[in-house]
Amino acid sequence: MRNTMRTLFILLGALVGLAGTYLVHLGDRYGLPWLMIAVATLASLYGLGWGLLSAAAAWGLDWLLNPNGHLGFAAAILLISVLIADLIGKDLRRTYRRQQEVTTQLALLVAALEELSSFHGREAILRVLPELLGRYGEGHVSVWQPQPEGLKLLSAVGLDARTPTLLPDSGVVGRCALEGRLCYLPDVRQDPTYIAAPQSGIRSELALPLKERGQVVAVLNLERSHPFNKRELEGLERFARAVSLQLSQLSERAELQFLNQLSASLDSASTLSGVAERALALLVQALGMDQGWLWMQQGSRMVAVAGFGGMDEVEEIPYGQGLVWQVYATGRPIYAQNYRDIPQALSRFRGAIGGVVVHPVPLPNQERPRIVLSLYQDSPRRWRESEQDLLAAACRTLGLALEGVLAAQQRDVLIALLREAAEAQAETVYENLLQAAVRMVPGAEAGSLLAREGSRFRFKALLGYDASLKALSFSETEQLRWYSGALQDWQRGEPRILSTNHTDLKQLSGEGLGEAGRVKEIAANLALPVVYRGEVLAILYLDNLHDPAAFAEDSLHVARFFAAPIAALLHEVRYRGLLEQAAATDPLTGLSNRRAFDQRLEEELKRAQRYGQPVSLLVMDLSGFKQINDRLGHAKGDEALVQVAQVLRASKRDGDTLFRWGGDEFAALLPHTDLAGAVAAAQRYAEAIEKIRIEDLELGVNIGVAAYPGDADDSDMLLRQADERMYRAKRCGVSVLKA
Repeated sequence: MRNTMRTLFILLGALVGLAGTYLVHLGDRYGLPWLMIAVATLASLYGLGWGLLSAAAAWGLDWLLNPNGHLGFAAAILLISVLIADLIGKDLRRTYRRQQEVTTQLALLVAALEELSSFHGREAILRVLPELLGRYGEGHVSVWQPQPEGLKLLSAVGLDARTPTLLPDSGVVGRCALEGRLCYLPDVRQDPTYIAAPQSGIRSELALPLKERGQVVAVLNLERSHPFNKRELEGLERFARAVSLQLSQLSERAELQFLNQLSASLDSASTLSGVAERALALLVQALGMDQGWLWMQQGSRMVAVAGFGGMDEVEEIPYGQGLVWQVYATGRPIYAQNYRDIPQALSRFRGAIGGVVVHPVPLPNQERPRIVLSLYQDSPRRWRESEQDLLAAACRTLGLALEGVLAAQQRDVLIALLREAAEAQAETVYENLLQAAVRMVPGAEAGSLLAREGSRFRFKALLGYDASLKALSFSETEQLRWYSGALQDWQRGEPRILSTNHTDLKQLSGEGLGEAGRVKEIAANLALPVVYRGEVLAILYLDNLHDPAAFAEDSLHVARFFAAPIAALLHEVRYRGLLEQAAATDPLTGLSNRRAFDQRLEEELKRAQRYGQPVSLLVMDLSGFKQINDRLGHAKGDEALVQVAQVLRASKRDGDTLFRWGGDEFAALLPHTDLAGAVAAAQRYAEAIEKIRIEDLELGVNIGVAAYPGDADDSDMLLRQADERMYRAKRCGVSVLKA
């Protein structure tokens, strides 16, 4: 409009100038220039045709006003003016048209972006685009989203109802999605890959990628009956980039908002399952999934910490099966469009799961992710990079929350152990301590605890191993060999890791443990010497029977955390044991007393009943002791009792327990021994006692033997049977009455 008004003013001025020259009677000389101005203006603005037409009109006007003038000269001058003005005006007209196109495109871009700014979600923006562009002059506009099976129509304007809603990856739209760049067909008839729509009259097709953080999330497709010019292509490409920028900004803003929401929600949870449940609920909703699980490695199992949305029957996954263990082994997430296409997929879920992601949850000091997140949906899914970025950030946030909860859990376990130890029996303390260590130290699935007894170490608790190992004992030298570390580390209580990847554990252990030790099965071993005031009180061994790389720096970190409290706990148990031993020990002979006998008899009998093994009892009454006591005095009598205790100790087997009941009565418990073996042991003890001389006086003994299960079913009957046989031996004048 502004250019039109300017042209009218120029023409009006030329006419006024022409009229003025004739009013002052100068028209024959100066009228022609004003006509040249008018003709040149029209030729430069509207082209050669308008210029020639206006030149003819001007010549005619000049002839009417000045019929006696030089009409040929005037025609030549006007023609030359038209030609020169047209040549000059071509560039002006071209520049003007470009400016108009750019202005139109900028108006479209600004108006569209202003409208798009009121939408706050990816889906909303993509759905409104066809309507928006259709409103600004584009006829057939559609938006397509990449899916596992092709490109799915999201929204459209101007398309025929018969247009397919799913396109293959071939064609203009497919190429645009795959290549991530503008694809343009000036003439669709010249391209064999063009997918013709039901409507006719389409000449050109333009596909523009819409990206979110660098990845194509949709394709904007425009179809026309005439080609797009260069300026239109540039403008629409700029528009697509602007939309992509807005999509990226929305995605980043949504990710930040989600992470803030996730962090706030996890901060208020105080348990492992509570943190897991909240994280799963938010992630499943944010990503539009159907269900999710959080798994934690415990030895050879991946145990479900929490689940959301179904599949309640899944509680654990055995070692090496499924994608969870693959992520544990590699530390890298797995994104799959379709679960059934993955070779490692669990067969029972192939038909129930479509799109899936299995993602590691990183914790400090972890070489392998021991916590793994898995999300599933029923239908196939194509994963966007923005979703992968969101999941990576969410798992880092989740890992920080879980780190705090696990640290608190470890403290609670130690507090509970210390509290229970105040009243529990030593055996119970050992068992609870081992179970807690296997549960809390990453990678452990079995273990044992050996405690110091004098100069040797004996198994006090076992998890995953046969109880027969408790009959074995080892020297400190033997334990150092198995520890396979520096002496200063042993004395400092530094934990160490052995793995079959680098060490022959079977050769290192020797033959002492036998089959019960399962040394051939151990893939990795963590040893923790428990040190208190420079002395190794115990050794905690933790084992993994499947994975040579099960233990890592995080395992050592937790073991070190346990070391000092465990040392204090075991010292207290040891000190209390010494007090109990003193209360259960005869002060003269150093043998266990009658109180200890009563307790030990019940324990051995229950153990024998549990494992179907025999146990025998010997009851001993000295003969000749009264004569020593009466003739030589009580000091010599005490000396006789001490010597009896010494020869009994020298004659006993490992595992047998000796007691002094009081006075001149002694007893022995013989585990894993039947009646015949017990009689042989009694004869050995009798021969040893009969060799004792106190000055010129001799000692003798009468021994009664009874065995479970042949002679008795309970402790009272076993004791009564042995006592009766002891008296019968005394009446018969023999040391041992053979049954």
